Amino acid sequence: MKKAEITVFLSLVFVLIVSFVLGILQISVIHTSKNLSRLTTDRAVFSVFGEYQTRLLEDYYIFAIDGSYGSGEFSQDKILGRMYYYGGDGTKHEITGIQFLTDNGGQSFREQALEYMEETYGIGLVHDLTGLTADWETQEIQAEEIGKKEETILADLENLKESAESLSEETVEKPGGEGEDIEGSPFTCIEQIEKAGILSVVMPKDMELSEKSIPLDSQVSKRELLTGSGSFPMRQGMNGISERLLFAEYILNSFTNAADTEEKNRSLSYEVEYILSGKASDKDNLEAVLMKIFLIRMALNYAYLLGDSGKKAEAEALAFALSVILLIPEGTEILKQLILLAWAAGESVADIRTLLLGGRVPLIKTAENWRISLPELLVLGDGSEQLQGADTQGGISYKEYLRALLFLTNQNETVMRSLDRIEENLVSEHGLNFFRADQCVTKIEMKNIAGIFGGMEYTYPVYFGYE
Repeated sequence: MKKAEITVFLSLVFVLIVSFVLGILQISVIHTSKNLSRLTTDRAVFSVFGEYQTRLLEDYYIFAIDGSYGSGEFSQDKILGRMYYYGGDGTKHEITGIQFLTDNGGQSFREQALEYMEETYGIGLVHDLTGLTADWETQEIQAEEIGKKEETILADLENLKESAESLSEETVEKPGGEGEDIEGSPFTCIEQIEKAGILSVVMPKDMELSEKSIPLDSQVSKRELLTGSGSFPMRQGMNGISERLLFAEYILNSFTNAADTEEKNRSLSYEVEYILSGKASDKDNLEAVLMKIFLIRMALNYAYLLGDSGKKAEAEALAFALSVILLIPEGTEILKQLILLAWAAGESVADIRTLLLGGRVPLIKTAENWRISLPELLVLGDGSEQLQGADTQGGISYKEYLRALLFLTNQNETVMRSLDRIEENLVSEHGLNFFRADQCVTKIEMKNIAGIFGGMEYTYPVYFGYE
């Protein structure tokens, strides 16, 4: 008989090899099942986010899926239902984080708007503007200061008139000694603005004022919004100079303003003005913006008058005549300064009329491009004059003033009011009555549990975002 030690050894080796091979096969099956589950979930989430709101993309270059799916009522179950539709029932999905277009002050909206502007126009679009931002801030400060001076004009004038008859009823001898009489007051324009608002004097004769208005309490920036959950990556440096300028350009390219000649079927005609002011009606928004521009122009024009000896002499001559009529010769110097302020205001009225008609006005005036004469100032604002400003080649347009104001306005306000207009416009222009900006999903995180080999469960996360 022969011993069988070798046969037993080989049998043990064979068993070990078979076990190893089967183990490798089992591990391969498990990993393959995991990968197939991940691929299925990735395919499903990509398909879900491929159902973005097409009008939002076509009109405003923003990616987002309508979480209500045309119903006007948001539900996470609707998103999960689309996940199961595209991915099958083999994996259980649970949303652990979700971001809406309006979350964090419209963070996702602003990120996408900036990315679109950078990819379409490049950072060079605003390169030449970055050096102007300091001047814009300076002009804003000067406008605030001149606004305070403007508020004192009528008060000081009333103090001077307390001891005399009303200036508006007097006949003033024309400065220069020509013997002609000029009826009116250099303060008529200021008084009219104080009484009836700036629109009463700056609107061009051929320009029709929009009467459109919207309910503020239903706007994105005013109503209570759906909020997301979870933590998502954020773009850094959102409030840099270049980013603020780029977003201002996005607004100017996407929304209408008072100087636009093309009329669109939108709930407001002066959209950029709404984004700047946030008031319910076109009229109120335009008035608020024009008042800001008026004060900026008034400050610049007043600075020019202080350096023009000829115009200061004219103002002094008229001030002397008025002080004689009012029987207060000691008030000549005060009246001179008030007349200069009123003259600067009158020139600013002519400037704004030019801007609204699509023209340009010089940033700094000269004797050659100064528009309003002192006799013209006496009737400016009383409704009898037909004065229009003159277009100046190389000057500043209305759109450029809007750009400066957008840069200077709180960015959180401009972002959310832009979403106001997008929501309203998709409803009014395209009939998407169900559309709500705070139901638009831009990013999502999910926990996924898949059944794999031998009844095992595989849990893994998935993330998708429009970036």
